[in-house]
Amino acid sequence: MLAVAVCEEKDLMPPLEDLHAELQDILANGRLRPMFQPILDLKEGTVHGFEGLIRGPSDSVLHSPLNLFRAARRLGMAFKLEAACCQTLVRAYAESGLGQRLFLNVSADSLHRSLVRNLIHPGPLRALGLEPSQVVIELTEGQPFTDYVALKDAVISLKSMGFAVAIDDLGEGFSSLRLWSEVGPNYVKIDKHFIGGVSADPVKHQFLRSLRDIARKTGAHVVAEGVELEADMVVVRDLELDFVQGYFTGRPHPVPVPMVSPEVLRVCREKRLGGEELTWISHTRVTASKLVQEIPSESPDTSIWQVNERFSRAPDLQSIPIVQEGLPVGLINRHVFMDTMARPFMRELYGKKGCEGLMERNILVVDQGTSLHELSRMVVESDPRHILHGFILTYQGRYVGMGSGHDLMREITQMQIHAARYANPLTGLPGNVPISERLDELIEQGQPFTVCYCDLDHFKPYNDVYGFRKGDEVIHWTGKLLERSVDLGLDFVGHVGGDDFILIFRSPDALRRCHATLEAFEAGRNRFFDPGDLAEGGYWTEDRKGSMAFHPLLSLSIGVVQVLPGVFPSHHEISSAASLAKKEAKRIDGNSLFLERRSKAVPSYFQRSS
Repeated sequence: MLAVAVCEEKDLMPPLEDLHAELQDILANGRLRPMFQPILDLKEGTVHGFEGLIRGPSDSVLHSPLNLFRAARRLGMAFKLEAACCQTLVRAYAESGLGQRLFLNVSADSLHRSLVRNLIHPGPLRALGLEPSQVVIELTEGQPFTDYVALKDAVISLKSMGFAVAIDDLGEGFSSLRLWSEVGPNYVKIDKHFIGGVSADPVKHQFLRSLRDIARKTGAHVVAEGVELEADMVVVRDLELDFVQGYFTGRPHPVPVPMVSPEVLRVCREKRLGGEELTWISHTRVTASKLVQEIPSESPDTSIWQVNERFSRAPDLQSIPIVQEGLPVGLINRHVFMDTMARPFMRELYGKKGCEGLMERNILVVDQGTSLHELSRMVVESDPRHILHGFILTYQGRYVGMGSGHDLMREITQMQIHAARYANPLTGLPGNVPISERLDELIEQGQPFTVCYCDLDHFKPYNDVYGFRKGDEVIHWTGKLLERSVDLGLDFVGHVGGDDFILIFRSPDALRRCHATLEAFEAGRNRFFDPGDLAEGGYWTEDRKGSMAFHPLLSLSIGVVQVLPGVFPSHHEISSAASLAKKEAKRIDGNSLFLERRSKAVPSYFQRSS
């Protein structure tokens, strides 16, 4: 790769005349070398298909695909080279006799060229022993492309013949997102820039989650490209993306190899421990008003000429809201509008007519007081065009401005980054800082609420006997159990650290929920013990002094503090009271709850023995 980079930077490629002769010889004598890289199905742990790749002759400066295609573009032979690549890969794959899918790279421009179109056809494929259903046409953007109408027609034709379609390098720019919206691909391949290092980058993590949610809504499968590290593979697996491709799962090989290594299978089949969603994001008070762009609206009878002039004067304007008597009724998107106006005689015939006929009526209208968390859910669950075209923001039903999918993703990402900074890495739940912030927020609002300090009893001896891995499974399971005990629209779950958790309830039935949690813990904990230990009700291990001691099975203790307005000045006093209540609960054998009311009343005791 270093040699290629030097050639690119210093332009040390041979003269054009030599390159022309070399490339002509490669094409005339069939000297292109096919390579196949596996694409792994993460759910099944099997090879779903292979991406076809090309290398030049090993003794040529055009061995590197970077140099090969660069030379072809300079010589005006790019389409001829692409046709030869398709032919080479299809023949080699047909000879393998495999039934998996072949992902075939084709540039958007090449779909209109007869050299390539004649190869991507059921007849020639079946003559070689392949069915169209085995081939995925992977659209690449080697050159800028603007004729989306023609491309959409070509994709419709491909799908009608039985081919599937993929978009390559999703995320490189706005054009790839628009391509997704326009052609409705079967697969989207996320650019390797967003995959490499995702295990340590919360921005990339949020980007992948957002794309996954959009893909689920549109029915597309997601392929994560460029996975080279196990840590990144684990993130991709835990996000439940569909497919993965990269050096970690398999390098390109001259012959397609449908085998999966034991190491990769282990990662696919490992139980997921880490939490994915940062659920306390839903409690932030950041609203859609932060996204308002005060874009002047137009009325439905504004002429098409006037809309065209406005887009011409403002190159960065993506959409124009259409408002009638203060109420939003539609919008006009720049790209849809320009594509429509590019048709023959559109300007002459319709230029003076009102724009109502060209506006989109399927719009997303949102009150500016909607939380960003709720807005992101609405956008993901609605028409995917709203991410690209934008949505309309209102106050008391009347138009106040536009919001864009780009700005929404940016704000949500920033919130996720802030949340991830304080998240517990094992459960994904918020740690001490967001717990304190939530308590102070409720105190400031003057609302009554209930705080529960949850702690696992006898956890250290369990770790000593069963090991840290099993201990992590118990903590992760406990976190999920506590999450299920709350109403995430009202309540809050935090992970102080180790085996300590915090519940903050605004739900009026907090005690009922706590008792139900204790019952669920008792019913579910048996999975983490050997049958012999269950029968004995515990196990023997060394205590802190080195002596053998019998330790009971794990149990859960909950210390409860009911907080009334004006009783506690800050989260510090609440934390102290909850800690004392937890200690009292742990004095009780088995799964237990201790309730302390900060008043003149005597504390109450509640117990559920194991």
